[in-house]
Formats: sequence, structure tokens, C-alpha cells
Amino acid sequence: MKGDQELQVIVQQGKEPNPTVQDERNSVGSNHTNIYKRWLRVIIYTFFVISGQSVATILGRLYYDNGGNSKWLATVVQLVGFPVLLPYYLFSIKTHTTTHRDDGKAASHRNRVLVYLALGVLVGGDCYLYSIGLLYLPVSTFSLICASQLAFRAFFSYFLNSQKLTPIILNSLLLLTISSNLLAFNNEESNFKKVTRGQYVTRFICTIGASAGFGLVLSLQQVAFRKVLKRQTFSEVMDMIIYVSLVASCVSLVGLFSSGEWKTLSSEMDRYKLGKVSYVMNLVWTAVIWQVFNIGGTGLIFELSSLFSNAISALGLPVVPVLAVIIFHDKMNGLKVISMILAFWGFMSYVYQHYLDDKNLKKSIGIPTSGSSDSPEAKGSGGQKIQTSA
Repeated sequence: MKGDQELQVIVQQGKEPNPTVQDERNSVGSNHTNIYKRWLRVIIYTFFVISGQSVATILGRLYYDNGGNSKWLATVVQLVGFPVLLPYYLFSIKTHTTTHRDDGKAASHRNRVLVYLALGVLVGGDCYLYSIGLLYLPVSTFSLICASQLAFRAFFSYFLNSQKLTPIILNSLLLLTISSNLLAFNNEESNFKKVTRGQYVTRFICTIGASAGFGLVLSLQQVAFRKVLKRQTFSEVMDMIIYVSLVASCVSLVGLFSSGEWKTLSSEMDRYKLGKVSYVMNLVWTAVIWQVFNIGGTGLIFELSSLFSNAISALGLPVVPVLAVIIFHDKMNGLKVISMILAFWGFMSYVYQHYLDDKNLKKSIGIPTSGSSDSPEAKGSGGQKIQTSA
């Protein structure tokens, strides 16, 4: 029987009948159906994450290649599409009733606002650094550098989230660090967009800084859920995404107007090589597709875990260099190939360690890791029931 089904006692004329063979068969059939539906959702969310991240990055590169030059506008479109999440929020809130963790006391409005403000400012600055890197670096190089975000996530999690640095995680950190640093010696990039070697290194450092910022934001979000918000429900996670995106959008809009870049947008649209309509459509679809990525990431958090969601987002990064070679004819030299292999190796090490952690966690709270259909309910650290979903 499924672990999340309550045993219903049927009392009829003082008798307590046992379930029939047909009842057992129906239960097993229902269990298998739920398993298939769950993994179908996981596949769909994974597709949203990988395709959303890849397509949005490619669209960002198209914007720059065809005459776009506003770094702040490129930052705005990464963030301003968050209202697209509202229908998903309203549609899914009834189906995501599982509480990952709830310590009973809700955070005060003051603490909640401070968390959203602090994370929103960090996200806004982080997206701006990404925009600088994407403007001056080939998209294949940019994506390979971004793979270092996993290393930074593990580094910050060690200090902020008490994550253990196991030999497998250390191996992942080393491989991802070497993978990113190799690209600093890539001599072919100095002619890209006629930038000097010094400008290339500066943009390289900006992209590394953006990856570090992303890892820091993820770790701080985990701290916020554990120590400030004190619960991690579907509504809390969606509130975090929406309000942080709102603050980050305001930060990027302030940057757009204070920098004076807004004054050049009209002439930029007129000079856009693919036309005004393509200019607008590029910006609109970039904003929408980044939110498709967010929907996929949020879905994976609640179907599996936040660690798996982060790992899948990193898995999509090696896809972009392949697309860049096909679409933008980026050169895939030996150094990039080695960097990609090391990044993929580091990624697999990272995923394997978290697979082991998840397996050990399930054992510790009494959730079987096999396909057993009679899994019991377990008690979480906060005293709530943790119900396994097939």
C-alpha cells in the first residue's frame, strides 16, 4: 500500500473485513500510476530548466550580436518577467500541499521584508555582472565559466549551511575550478568584439563574480528558510521568488535610468539589424523564457529537492556551448573541450554526492529507497508528518 494513504477501517455489523485481492491490485495499480505521473512531471520540469536556461542565454547573445548594447536592459529582462509566475502560483498552490519543513512560528513582516530586500539587491547586482560577461565573452566561454557556480555553492554551503566537504565534493570543487581557470588562458578570445586582453580578463572576472554571487544567493536563501522564515512550503518558496524578483527588477530599473542607458534605447531599436519587431520580441521572449526556467526549478524543488534543482540548472550549461558552435560559429578549440569535460566530470561528482546524501537522509527518517509500496510515515525534525509520495 502507498505510504501516504491512510488505512480506512470499514466497520459493518461489527465485522472488520480484510482487503480483497482486487483491492490490493487496485492499490498497486494506483501506486504505479502516481509514480509515472510524478516522474513525468520531473521530466517536464527538467526540460523547462535546461531548455529555458539555454534558450534565454542564446537570445541574450542574439540581442548583443544584432546591435543591442544596453547591459542594464539585458539585466531587466532577466528579472521583470516574474508576473508570468502568478498563474502558475495560483494553479499549483492546491497541488503542492506538502510542507518540507515548518517550525510553527511564522517570521515577522519586518524580517521578511529585510530578507527580500537583501536578496533582491544581491540578485540584481548578480544579473548585471552576468550581462557584462555575456556582452564581451563568446557565449560558449561564458557558459563554461558559469559552471563554476556549483563550486561556489558548495564553498558557501560549507560556511553558511554546515555542508560537509566530502572527498567527492572536494573533487568536484577542484575540477570545476580548473575548468573555469583554463579559459583565462584562451588566446582566441582576445579578438572577440575587438576587445583587448585586459578587457577580456575584466569580463572574465565579472562572470566569475556573477557565478560566485549566484552560489552565495542560494546559500543565503537556505539560511533564510531555516533561521528567518522557519518554514519551506510551496507558498513560501514562491513568495521568495516573486518578491526577490520584484526587488531585483526595481534595482535593475534604477540602474537603467541612473546610468542614462534608457536614452539610447530608441536609437538602439532603430539600428537593430533584425528590425524593430525582432528587437521587441527578443526582449519579451527572453523575459518569458527566464520565468519558464524558474517554473521548472521550483517544480523540481518540490518534486525532489533544491539541491537536485540546482544541479539540473548546472547540467544545462554544457548545452549552451554546443548551441553556440552551431548558431554563432564559436570556435571549439582544445582548451574549451578540456574545460567542458572537466566541468561535466565535476558536475557528475556533485550530483553523485547529493544522491548519496539524499539516500542517507531517507534511511535516517525511515523512507525506503527502493520501490517498496508499504513505506511508513516518518516524523520530521519539527514533529510534522513527512509523507512519502510515490
